[in-house]
Amino acid sequence: MEPANFSGAKLAVLAAGQVLALLRDNKPGIDWPGLWDLPGGGREDGETPLDCALRETWEEAGLRIDQTSVRWERVYANPCEGKLPAWFFVAEPGWLALPPPRLGDEGQEVRWMPLKAFLDLEDGIVHLQDRLRDYLAEMEARAWRASRIV
Repeated sequence: MEPANFSGAKLAVLAAGQVLALLRDNKPGIDWPGLWDLPGGGREDGETPLDCALRETWEEAGLRIDQTSVRWERVYANPCEGKLPAWFFVAEPGWLALPPPRLGDEGQEVRWMPLKAFLDLEDGIVHLQDRLRDYLAEMEARAWRASRIV
């Protein structure tokens, strides 16, 4: 169920053991300057949460993600006090060869990064690393339960 009001959305794109990561600009006045981030950003013009995440991924990394590859979604309280909730999505397009990302007009760098390396970054955005861990834990629990069904 989508809340009518949300601030924005992020999308973790996972493929071939990698995650698409963006190094944020290092400018005063922005949230989390100079840290590793995931594609996403603020809502525009009445978008749905998923439309927001997919648009931002195109704008920031030049990759079009099909909505059918989105495997998980969750709304979280915004870590910025007083702001509306934010959505977090995970897409697994199933690509065997990773398409090269193209840096948009924000950020310093965009690249594929090994998933574990992203989760272990000291200069990563902690709440996004935690949200990705939530997804991985849920997938591990589902796999364990499925393995118990005979």
